[in-house]
Amino acid sequence: MNNFEFKNPTKILFGKGQIAKIAQEIPANAKVLLLYGGGSIKKNGVYDQTKEALADFEVVEFGGIPPNPEYSVLMKALKVIKEEKIDFLLAVGGGSVIDGTKFLSAAAFYEGDTPWDLLTNNKPVTEGMPFGSVLTLPATGSEMNSGAVITNEEKKEKLAMGGPGLFPVFSVLDPEVVRTIPQRQLANGITDAFTHVLEQYMTYPVGALLQDRFAESVLQTLIEVAPAIQKDPSDYKAAANFMWSCTMALNGLIQKGVPTDWAVHAMGHELTALYGIDHARTLAIVVGSHYKYNFESKKAKLAQYAERVWNITTGTEEEKAQAGIEKTEAFFHSLGIQTTLSEYTENYKGTASIISERFTSRGWVGLGEHKKLTPSDVEKIIEMSY
Repeated sequence: MNNFEFKNPTKILFGKGQIAKIAQEIPANAKVLLLYGGGSIKKNGVYDQTKEALADFEVVEFGGIPPNPEYSVLMKALKVIKEEKIDFLLAVGGGSVIDGTKFLSAAAFYEGDTPWDLLTNNKPVTEGMPFGSVLTLPATGSEMNSGAVITNEEKKEKLAMGGPGLFPVFSVLDPEVVRTIPQRQLANGITDAFTHVLEQYMTYPVGALLQDRFAESVLQTLIEVAPAIQKDPSDYKAAANFMWSCTMALNGLIQKGVPTDWAVHAMGHELTALYGIDHARTLAIVVGSHYKYNFESKKAKLAQYAERVWNITTGTEEEKAQAGIEKTEAFFHSLGIQTTLSEYTENYKGTASIISERFTSRGWVGLGEHKKLTPSDVEKIIEMSY
């Protein structure tokens, strides 16, 4: 287990009625930009609760941030920030809205000519405009981490950014919002969080016993609550456990002191950029192929996962490892998530070479926990995912 630090300055307000407390977390004289997505918050009561909580603040609104937050839309919001002299940002939505707000937080203080450079220069963002979030869709963990992923439709790119300056000041997690989330989005949220854990766990053993147990407990909880939350999203107990599992899956805790992978995410982002496939579903497309292609290097951890998470206690290490992959794909199927690219698009042929070429053109240095996967390896993994 490696040396590490764990710093997370985000204050979490968890439970029923917590939206009402956000006024206590925002500077008294701040001019607030309220950011949200397609308007579902105006149907589920979250918008009204938020506006009531902000009654004593000057508030400007910006709606319409799409899933996979689009750079051109965010640039319009950035113009509002500058023209209205905004002091504080409040994201009310899921990971896309929060990610978009993180980009705006950084862009508001960016002195260059092209804010997209924040996504391409690979430099940590150390300072940004303060912001908070009200989470409406558990999935990405963006409410308690400092990373963001932004889409540029014109360039057909989806790139990541982050840094210590991009933690939310606070995040409200009220499980009651889950009751109005559509089934497709619930399935996406479970899949996204599950894969986040796998990216930090499915590598190779390093003797980090507690970190492994942390990761396995999040996976087990997601498996346990998935049927209940899909059957009845208004089940508060299931919703609370689902929401907290999504946050814990990517708030930085379970990755401390252990190797991480993130190759599945890198490949998945390209599928979203090319075809507009839901982020979580791109992960489900790639994950099984990635594990099969890298079976020997991941075999020990796959077998451990099969034993501890899926209770597979018989067979050789190799047989258990194979069963772990099969169980993972079966779990995604149980959520209604397809796991091959051809189930999402008829134009899948040639995708592998396109993505490989993209990685090459960016000067890719290697993917996976060993940083040894080349664009050629990526091409083969994507082809296995057809």
